[in-house]
Amino acid sequence: MTPTWRNLDYDTMSVNSNDLEHFMRKSILLLSLIVLAWLVSCNRPTATPLPTQTLSPSATQAVPTATLEPTSAKTMSSPTATPGAEMSATPVSLGPQEYPSDVNPLTGLRVADTTLLDRRPIAVKVNLIPRYATRPPWGLSQADIVYDYYHNDGYTRLYAIFYGEDASLVGPVRSGRLLDVDLTRMYQSIFAYGSADAAINDRLLNSELSSRLVLEGERSSCPPTLQKPLCRFDPSGFDLLLGGTQALSQHITSQNVANGRQDLRGMYFHQEAPPSGDAVSQVSVRYSGDDYLRWDYDPATGRYLRFQDNVYDQGSGEAYAPLIDRNNDQQIAAENIVIILARHEYYRQPPGEIIEILLSGTGSGYALRDGKIYPVTWERPTLYSVLTLRMPDGTPYPFKPGKTWFQVMGVNSVNSQPAEGVWRFEFRIP
Repeated sequence: MTPTWRNLDYDTMSVNSNDLEHFMRKSILLLSLIVLAWLVSCNRPTATPLPTQTLSPSATQAVPTATLEPTSAKTMSSPTATPGAEMSATPVSLGPQEYPSDVNPLTGLRVADTTLLDRRPIAVKVNLIPRYATRPPWGLSQADIVYDYYHNDGYTRLYAIFYGEDASLVGPVRSGRLLDVDLTRMYQSIFAYGSADAAINDRLLNSELSSRLVLEGERSSCPPTLQKPLCRFDPSGFDLLLGGTQALSQHITSQNVANGRQDLRGMYFHQEAPPSGDAVSQVSVRYSGDDYLRWDYDPATGRYLRFQDNVYDQGSGEAYAPLIDRNNDQQIAAENIVIILARHEYYRQPPGEIIEILLSGTGSGYALRDGKIYPVTWERPTLYSVLTLRMPDGTPYPFKPGKTWFQVMGVNSVNSQPAEGVWRFEFRIP
């Protein structure tokens, strides 16, 4: 079929010229509006979606919830950061029987390098006398726990325990004493010391600890190495013995001595201080006129700053200076200070005195944290138990997460309060 085309009569479709002009103006205006709308839509900024928070995978071992009833809804403050320790997301309470695998059971803090916990603690015997030769010492700010106790002839020495972080140098290293046997058992540690009296060495070297003892062998200059973890440093003719915690640990491993993670349960940590306790801003401890110290509470950091004897007090009065760590030029500080009252007995009378400190069973003492002091009972129920504390009601004393210094004193030591917020302890035997 052939399509039929319609014949259009253009005469009948003609329009007025004015109408056509009006029609064209309206068309142009409409087209302009369409173009303008398109341009605006092209330049409109696209809404940026808010970033979605990506949660890091949680640790394989669950963090325990708080075991103490909260007293308020306020947020717990995190403990002051210490070098080598990971401070984020520390639980409110920890211990005394269970700790996450990445938490140091001696500080209650998460560690940045969990492999450090897969070894024994490293203990080093450090000396601060004479002050002109031994100060400032090395490494003490990096120790997790330090025991400061009487040795002989009016002087003390330090048993410094390193676990959650290493110290490249520790010292000056000096001779051991009888209490070191107990402390090495308690913390299952490697122990580096600069020999000892024959009677003391007999007890150390003839014990089950003998394979974990490190003494100086062939003399060598610092730095410490795996083969020679104790080395000599001779500033101004003082010929000091130093060690390094990583080298000491590696040395013990190289001797085929078991050096894995140990059972160090016992300490209980809580970020909130107990509501009881008396406010104390300063505590001083005097062992003799030539060996005394002071801890001043610093509210800004929540830590206690260590000051050490600076003159021999023969009646003219005590004078103090900040105790500084030569490794980092920082003042020695700790979150916890504990005064341990334990019976001291003469193993050998002066001259050449040797003291036996009976740090087993239970005894009394005082603990300081967050600017308060608390009466406590210390406990060491078995030969290999970590020292723990209890409140007067029998509940575990909550250490503040962080470092702890123990000041060990005789049971007859004198306690006084010479001013408001100031406590003083003077050493007595037994």
